[in-house]
Amino acid sequence: MSDFYFFDSISTELDLVEAALVKSVDSNVKIIDHAAAHLIKAGGKRIRPAFVLLAAKYFREHIEYIIPMAVALELIHVATLVHDDVIDNSDLRRGAPTVRSEWGNRVSIYTGNYIFAHALTLIEEYDQTEIVDILADTSMKICEGEINQMFSCYRTDLGLKNYLRRIERKTALLISVSCQLGAMVSDANSEQIKALKEYGYYLGMAFQITDDILDFIADEKTLGKPTGSDIRQGVITLPAIYALKYDPHRDELKRLLASPELCKTEAERIIDIIVNSAGIDYAYYATNHFANQAQKKLGLLPASPLRQTFAEFADFLSAREC
Repeated sequence: MSDFYFFDSISTELDLVEAALVKSVDSNVKIIDHAAAHLIKAGGKRIRPAFVLLAAKYFREHIEYIIPMAVALELIHVATLVHDDVIDNSDLRRGAPTVRSEWGNRVSIYTGNYIFAHALTLIEEYDQTEIVDILADTSMKICEGEINQMFSCYRTDLGLKNYLRRIERKTALLISVSCQLGAMVSDANSEQIKALKEYGYYLGMAFQITDDILDFIADEKTLGKPTGSDIRQGVITLPAIYALKYDPHRDELKRLLASPELCKTEAERIIDIIVNSAGIDYAYYATNHFANQAQKKLGLLPASPLRQTFAEFADFLSAREC
């Protein structure tokens, strides 16, 4: 079940998703089973399957038919996390050892590939080529985003446009698709599907910006990984972009962020400069902007108690601390 109370109305279905996720780890190779089970049992917020379920429930009362779709979206997300941890050399995720740290890079890559392939078999159950096309296009864009981020590391000359494109592909697109597909396989019309798709997009943008803020100001227990992980890997996010342009220490900050070695050895100094600038406040402003845009899309949906659930989640992002 998700950590968020907003999803109480779908708690039974989320429990079914969780059980199906565990059962989805069933290959003929024991080490893949162990690695995938380790990753799935580490948990997570299950935001993507939750929005698949909520979008479906908006238009139908009984939504058992959508469980495979919800599982597939979470598996795609999980697969990207395994590959991310290899690229980033991460030892911790959600406070637990990563697959990479337990079994190494090669097992991690094959485990991620296996999980992704299994997600596609679940999508086949709906026998709709449009769904496959949407997920294929989204998956390609996610890969493009990860490559873009990799080549953006330590680049202090890249600004807001590059950052927004990265987080769009890293987070927003899959949340957007979760809302879109939940509505598509239900009784929603084209205008309602579009509204939920755009709601998910703006919500995903707000969610990732908040994640990037928390990387500076939350403690390790809350994050499940060390504070400042992005900085140590040379990933320049919105608070840093603001500080690089406007803070009095911007020349020092630029020198530090451009050096892979200094990003590790001087991480605390970098974090201090950024936190003491107005970069965090600016990033919260951006979060509120995208959350408000998400709220506006809900006006295109029919009146329903679930519309309030969607609205409350967008509001929550403005003050999110976990």
